[in-house]
Amino acid sequence: MQFSRRTVLKAAGVSLALPWLEALAPSRASAAGSGPPRRMVFICAPLGLHTPFFFPEKTGKEYELSPYLEILKDYRNDFTVMSGLSHPDVGASHDSIYSFLTAAPHPEIRAGFRNSISVDQLAAEHIGGETRFPSLSLSAEGFGLSWTRTGAVVPSDIFPAALFAKLFLDGRPDEVQAQTQRLQDGQSILDMVRDQSKTMQPALGAPDREKLDEYFTSVRELEKRMARSEEWSRKPKPKVTAKQPQNNYNSADLVGKTNIMFDLIHLAIQTDSTRLITMLLLGTSLVPPIQGVSLGHHDLSHHGQDPNKIAQLKTVELEKMKSLRELLKKLKETKEEGASLLDRTMVFFSSNLGNAGTHSAKNLPVLLAGGGFKHGQHLAFDPKTPPPLSNVYVSMLQRMGLPLDTFGTSKGTLTGLDAMG
Repeated sequence: MQFSRRTVLKAAGVSLALPWLEALAPSRASAAGSGPPRRMVFICAPLGLHTPFFFPEKTGKEYELSPYLEILKDYRNDFTVMSGLSHPDVGASHDSIYSFLTAAPHPEIRAGFRNSISVDQLAAEHIGGETRFPSLSLSAEGFGLSWTRTGAVVPSDIFPAALFAKLFLDGRPDEVQAQTQRLQDGQSILDMVRDQSKTMQPALGAPDREKLDEYFTSVRELEKRMARSEEWSRKPKPKVTAKQPQNNYNSADLVGKTNIMFDLIHLAIQTDSTRLITMLLLGTSLVPPIQGVSLGHHDLSHHGQDPNKIAQLKTVELEKMKSLRELLKKLKETKEEGASLLDRTMVFFSSNLGNAGTHSAKNLPVLLAGGGFKHGQHLAFDPKTPPPLSNVYVSMLQRMGLPLDTFGTSKGTLTGLDAMG
């Protein structure tokens, strides 16, 4: 029987090996064995934050808390606020959201735009197999922040009740068995592809043999991932005392939707169900049910310097900061092997917009909490010539223990953001 590369690729497509062949990703051997588990949570407020209320006036450690940061005063030494940062070559547009965690250039030019892998998914390639869920993409909108290596958006969990069930409710025995069988079927397909590919090798030239070796590497990596997945399918899910939440179908309820998802983020981290989470907050034209607010959130973010709109916007955004405070509080108070979850969890809170009114993607509001960095400071950079925001991502990836020096437009880590010993 004759085999061609087309036959192998067709089989690989069925077994899901093809994406890994395209990626040619580095070894996914876990770095978790070298130290305590570390985690990353990325949160995006899609309508921005009013930066005069967010950025401190002074830099360094002696800065005075801004109105928004005053909400987080109890955790001042647990976070760093950064100003001036942005992604190079990302223009003014709401579409800048697509490049928030990827740094892909020019999302505002839709024709021909192709996204790249997001920082969380890159980390998942390395450590995803260490937990039941390699990553979680959460959203209060209809799409999320995570993107695959081939530029496809990762489907998001948008319903809290379904997310709770996914995290903590075991299926019936027949459902668990069916999942195990699917994994076993996938492995047998990979074995078949590998055997068929080996029969091709004697007839191939040196370049094709090199390509085939790369293919074998991808197959072996997939087999490892699938073996880990099979092990997870046999393990019972963690038990929690929390009740399954009700879905919030109020499309305007920014605070309610955020708080439920933040509670689930805490539970997912506490049970080590995943170590990589992205969360897109709500950003609609509707009027949020917050006392003192009578205008739509989108309208307020495009305030045109109207004092009344700015006052209402401040009310809305203070509620966002309060929700963030509660998440940090829960992580700080939850202990793991003598440390707090916040010590081991990097919480990145920012927006794709530096000025929602003009859709500017420059001078983004950035706050990084936890994760074992030397915090308690304001790092200010010149917004006209700043280091790329991706430098922060590289600092975070290295704190995860990953041997990476670049990501997106970055050439290194962020100056001044140093890890504790």
